[in-house]
Amino acid sequence: MKLSKRQIRHLRGLAHHLKPVVMIGDKGITDNLLTELHYALEAHELIKVSIAGVDKEERRTLTEQLCHSSRATVVQFIGRTSILYRPNKETKIIIPI
Repeated sequence: MKLSKRQIRHLRGLAHHLKPVVMIGDKGITDNLLTELHYALEAHELIKVSIAGVDKEERRTLTEQLCHSSRATVVQFIGRTSILYRPNKETKIIIPI
């Protein structure tokens, strides 16, 4: 899903107060992690993912892999935290057009 600058700004504002709900550790991306990611996106649509123990380029690569496997969109990278968005069938978050 391609987001406009206005939509990204709106989602970043909504994500500001959120805590990370999915955390990637030393084991990297596993099947259980992908399952938790799916459930988190189904429940919240907008989530933060915390990635520990790797450099900036690898964090970006891991985030892109998560987005590819979950059909989510990256809203923002902030240090070790990535913000992901995936709309549900029953939309919970209304984003501007």
